[in-house]
Amino acid sequence: MIEFDQVHKTYRVGNRDIPALQPTRLNIESGEVFGLIGHSGAGKSTLLRLINRLEEPSGGRILVNGEDVTALDTDGLRRFRQRVGMIFQHFNLLSSKTVADNVAMPLRLAGGRSRAEIDQRVAALLARVGLQDHARKYPAQLSGGQKQRVGIARALATEPDILLCDEATSALDPQTTAQVLQLLGEINRELKLTVVLITHEMDVIRRVCDRVAVMDDGRIVEQGPVAEVFLHPRHPTTQRFVQEDEALDENEQRDDFAHVPGRILRLTFQGEATYTPLLGTVARETGVDYSILAGRIDRIKDVPYGQLTLALVGGDLAAALARFEAAEVHVEVLR
Repeated sequence: MIEFDQVHKTYRVGNRDIPALQPTRLNIESGEVFGLIGHSGAGKSTLLRLINRLEEPSGGRILVNGEDVTALDTDGLRRFRQRVGMIFQHFNLLSSKTVADNVAMPLRLAGGRSRAEIDQRVAALLARVGLQDHARKYPAQLSGGQKQRVGIARALATEPDILLCDEATSALDPQTTAQVLQLLGEINRELKLTVVLITHEMDVIRRVCDRVAVMDDGRIVEQGPVAEVFLHPRHPTTQRFVQEDEALDENEQRDDFAHVPGRILRLTFQGEATYTPLLGTVARETGVDYSILAGRIDRIKDVPYGQLTLALVGGDLAAALARFEAAEVHVEVLR
């Protein structure tokens, strides 16, 4: 759906060139939810805004469904942007317009629809985002979550193929964030939209994305399926995001285990294996005793996963490791 071919972006500030995005190759598949995560200044907002040319690339090509959007003229770019919806961090609603008028604005700008058709489309969109009873209200009368739902409805107005989300949940409280992410997931499944979202929170990526790219200093430093990147981070930047999400410090945790005897392992379970009584079975079969040092069970999108840090002593350790691997459990030896 979206392909970056050596795309880069440099800003001219005074007499200096400031690189915001290094030459980048990236492919985003049709119908997936693709996440971009990075700290402030990593280049994720620049990359997102290059897709619909809110930022102009300094070089390289951006292709959407095989069409080179970097070569579009003014009229072509206007038509292309009608196929790309965008949700903003701070809502960007027109305070002097009602909820219905805000949602209708892209349709009126695009033209080609009667007033009755626009009203019908707006009513359907407000129903989809759960705001059918708020059509005549103004943005100042809405909560933050409701404002973002208006922003989502507005982004869907022209029936786009792509939905860009620029930190769409960072201004919301945790409960409202969960509701908005659930709504985005439903929209992705039901409308088959390709969704690209940027965030600085790993929990947002874990809840809604299929694949993720981690950015640092204008570069993509790691990318892949969310489960792989989240459960087995390789780059230091990714590892820091995972640790922040779990509210732990890996080095401090390892120091806490210094006095614990035995071999220390981290086991990662995914899918139905998360709920199988494997530890007890392995202990009985191999004579290994274990103590649980740390653990968590949660979900990555709709797939359950679990991670346990264990200390193993006694018995046949090699047989225990082989048994874990035979059960398709990922085993990482920490010590």
